[in-house]
Amino acid sequence: MEYDDKVKNRLKRIEGQIKGILRMMEENKDCKDVITQLSASRTAIDRTIGVIVSANLVECIRQMEDSETRTQEDIVKEAVDLLVKSR
Repeated sequence: MEYDDKVKNRLKRIEGQIKGILRMMEENKDCKDVITQLSASRTAIDRTIGVIVSANLVECIRQMEDSETRTQEDIVKEAVDLLVKSR
C-alpha cells in the first residue's frame, strides 16, 4: 500500500503534538492540560488508523477482482480485526 501525503502530514502533526506534550512536561504544566493533549494525540492516532485501514480496505476490494483467493467478507473481517487490534 502506498501512503499518500495526507496521511504522512497527519503523522507529522501528531509528532508535533507529542513534542509539545514533552515540552509541557518539562515545563511542569498542569496534569489536566497534559492529559488533555495526550487524549487529543490518541484521538488523532485513532483517526489516522481509521484512514489507513479504510484506504487499504478499498484497495483490497479493488484488487479482489483480479484475484479470487479472498472474498469480500474475508477482506472486511481483516479490516475490522485491524481496527479492534488497534484499540
